[in-house]
Order: sequence, then structure tokens, then C-alpha cells
Amino acid sequence: MIPKKYTCDGPNISPPLSWDSVPGGTKSLALICDDPDAPRGTWVHWVIFNLPANMNDLTENIPPQQTLPNGAKQGRNDFGKIGYGGPCPPGGTHRYYFKLCALDEEINLEPGTTKAELLKAMDGHTLAKGQLMGKYKR
Repeated sequence: MIPKKYTCDGPNISPPLSWDSVPGGTKSLALICDDPDAPRGTWVHWVIFNLPANMNDLTENIPPQQTLPNGAKQGRNDFGKIGYGGPCPPGGTHRYYFKLCALDEEINLEPGTTKAELLKAMDGHTLAKGQLMGKYKR
């Protein structure tokens, strides 16, 4: 279960995430968090890309800035904001997928890009994928 502090029922800050085993040849990482259980279809909670390939974690509370000090760029979530927007389901238990992709290039998109635009730009450039699923119920 996702702790309340990472949701709209708490301070709504991004959670800490970590990973390992990034493949050789990785030039950047991209992370998408979405909820396939949303009433109107999959709801995007976070889009962040051009994370440095040598990173192996994201600390909690990534600021909602278009570009981070490490050069990573944040896209627009389905709340219409830049950065992370935590779980805020209208009812029931929802699943939240944090999907990390290792890419063979940096993505040439501006901050504020959408999940669909990022996925299109990543097509054919994904070396590996990892996924973590959390749940939240109000």
C-alpha cells in the first residue's frame, strides 16, 4: 500500500524509488506512473525523463520543476500540472504502476510533454524496463 504522505490525502509528495541493473549502453532513464483503474481510463500521475543513466534512485519529494538540477525534465500529468501528482482515487482500491525505462538516447522533448508524446519518442529506444506497483484506497 502506498503511504498517505505520497497521496492527495497527505502532503502529496513523490515517493522514494530505487533500482539497479541498468544495462550497458543506457544514455538516459524515463519514468511514468499511471493508474489503469481510473474511471475514465488510465490516469497519468508522473512523467519524468532524461534522468542520468548513472542514477539508481529518486529521493522523495522531487520538486515540481520543469527541469531538475541533474538535467531531467518533467512532463505534464493528467491533473494538468508539471511533476508528480499522487493517488487520489474517487473510490475503491486502485493500482499505481511506476514504470522505469532504460533508453539508448536522451529524449529531445521539452518539459511539459505528455505520456503519449514521451512514449512515441521512446519507441525503438528502450533497452530494458522495470515496474513497481503500489495500491491505494481512500
